[in-house]
Amino acid sequence: MPDFTQRRITMVDTQVRPSDVTKLTILDAMLSVPRETYVPDAARDLAYMDNPIALGGDRYLLDPRAIAKMLDAIEPTPQDLVLEIGAGGGYTTALLAYLAEAVVALESDEDLARDAETALSDHGVDNAAVIQGDLVSGSAKHGPFDAVAIFGGVEDVPAEIIDQLKENGRIAAIFMDGPLGEARLGIKSGGQVSWRMIFNATATVLPGFANVPSFEF
Repeated sequence: MPDFTQRRITMVDTQVRPSDVTKLTILDAMLSVPRETYVPDAARDLAYMDNPIALGGDRYLLDPRAIAKMLDAIEPTPQDLVLEIGAGGGYTTALLAYLAEAVVALESDEDLARDAETALSDHGVDNAAVIQGDLVSGSAKHGPFDAVAIFGGVEDVPAEIIDQLKENGRIAAIFMDGPLGEARLGIKSGGQVSWRMIFNATATVLPGFANVPSFEF
């Protein structure tokens, strides 16, 4: 039986800390949440590698470094209500729930939403709600949100989601341009979000977040 506790420690010591993620709350979350239980059974032994993990249906769980650096940028606090877009199997939801007051986690894939809900329940995570639905619509009836976390690729973030972010709220996503991408942090001010690059990253574009090609005569 693999020693997953030791693998979590190794993950933090070799992937997270060297990436300049030093906030104790984030380190504690990544040491506490069992990543292996939020991935498909066939991938459990690979859960702590420094690579994305296939969840099925062209969906992936980001590598630990990317997740940690995005959490570090968003800085969820115990007073925050967080919207997560693309919950996947629930691992990032569990991390956010560890750090924030409450999490609304959207997932468009029925199987992933069910898996996430089951795993979170099994681990006693009672401050996160998994909602199956269209990712690009967000969840206006549960907002506005202090932070929005998108642990996946986007080509653009629709205004409908920006509208659900509180003034001075934070949002993070991985913006893709073909094969290249970068994680960005956005801060909302005056109803608009100003983005800045955090680090280079790549991710599969989430359903609905690809730009629709414009038709030209």
